[in-house]
Amino acid sequence: MSLLLVAPNKDLEPLKKSILSLDANIDVEIWPRVANKERVTFAVAWNHPKNVFLDYPNIKAISSLGAGINHLLNDNTIPTNTALCRLVTNSLKTEMADYVLQAILSYRHHTIRYADQKREGFWDKHELISKKNSVVGILGLGEMGTSVASTLIENGYEVNGWSKSQKNIPSVHSFKDNQLDEFLERTNILVCLLPLTSSTKGILNLENFKKLKQPAYLINVGRGQHLEEEDLIYALDTQKLTGAWLDVFQEETLPKNHLFWNRPNIMITPHIAAVTDAEEAAKRLIENYKRSLSGMELVDQVNRTKGY
Repeated sequence: MSLLLVAPNKDLEPLKKSILSLDANIDVEIWPRVANKERVTFAVAWNHPKNVFLDYPNIKAISSLGAGINHLLNDNTIPTNTALCRLVTNSLKTEMADYVLQAILSYRHHTIRYADQKREGFWDKHELISKKNSVVGILGLGEMGTSVASTLIENGYEVNGWSKSQKNIPSVHSFKDNQLDEFLERTNILVCLLPLTSSTKGILNLENFKKLKQPAYLINVGRGQHLEEEDLIYALDTQKLTGAWLDVFQEETLPKNHLFWNRPNIMITPHIAAVTDAEEAAKRLIENYKRSLSGMELVDQVNRTKGY
């Protein structure tokens, strides 16, 4: 039996080394250098090549290399009886919380504007956006969303949360599925951490931007397909939003001719909000690899019907 790592354009040697340091008896192979495809029973994938798993007839389970799962759910060549799971580690949750906090601080303190002014040699002061006008609304209160909410509360922010069902998280004002409008009306800074499903695709749209409290700001660390890109441009042009901080995009790498590049009030980072730590990931992957061999349910196993 062997464990396969599939992630084009990623250096997977550190992950392989970490897995073997914890259990030297596991046979770990990195695509495309696979000695015996029939021995592969468990795979770990990120943006895997199209149809790649058709070559591995004995795979019982596939883990994402991160919290995102859509690259696996969208692959209709993966048999429906193959178990799928996410990889959500403590460091991923901490990094995401830190990333969102620094994006909010940069927005409130006009950090990007001051950086632009420094390059231009231009001295000008901007009024700090108060915490009173920085009520944060988190779309998605899963593990990542809960971690972000807790960090923001610790830093003195008022936090709203919206999810399919009402959550009981200390100090978070929780809204459920049919309360989206009320959630938006009480939110200045909208943070998207939703899974991508048919019901959440395009949720970051003009109609929803119009419902936000003013001043309003957007942070998207969910998926690029959550955002209607043209709606964002229109919302900025009509002052429904003062700006946006984006880490995910419909097309990655973001094309050089994309409209977002020329917008000073849109901050762009290249999908780096939370990066999987090899040593921490190895422990979880080994656990799920052994669970799959024993026919047990995986940690963070995905419900295909729900899409997360």
